[in-house]
Amino acid sequence: MAAPRSKLATTLPFLIRNLRKESPKPANQTLPSLRRAFSLYDQINLIDKVPEDQLRFQGYSDTGFTVNGVDYEGSVLVYEKLIMSWSPKKISEITQESLSIFKILKPVPDILLLGCGRYIEPIDPELRRFLRSTGMKLEVIDSRNAASTFNILNEEGRMVAAALLPYGVSS
Repeated sequence: MAAPRSKLATTLPFLIRNLRKESPKPANQTLPSLRRAFSLYDQINLIDKVPEDQLRFQGYSDTGFTVNGVDYEGSVLVYEKLIMSWSPKKISEITQESLSIFKILKPVPDILLLGCGRYIEPIDPELRRFLRSTGMKLEVIDSRNAASTFNILNEEGRMVAAALLPYGVSS
């Protein structure tokens, strides 16, 4: 009986180490689903269908995003059923002018998710003041999490907008 215990004692740490190792990331990474059940080994997608009239980020890469099955290269600006190519290519290019559409959009989104690329970057205080003057709250996060958060808030029926730089962008 002592032999099986010693075999278990050597095998268990090996299994735990292998489970903890991060698998290589594919070039085009899929965003997490809106609703998940968590297990030790994997996350299981509980829903597959999204209403056709809703935009949903389905993936991202270093150079763009996949929204409702369509690949978009570069930065994007998303609001309700609208997706637009967006000119900034790095965080320093995000200005009041690049976000001026929010002065004319009606109704004004409750929140703007600003995706900075791979890492969260500080935002110019003038830009923060400008966005506050529109009545929107600002959430500055990395683009992967901004896209996922957009999916969740949009599914909940919240008035949300996202301005995202590709994930490969870093300062």
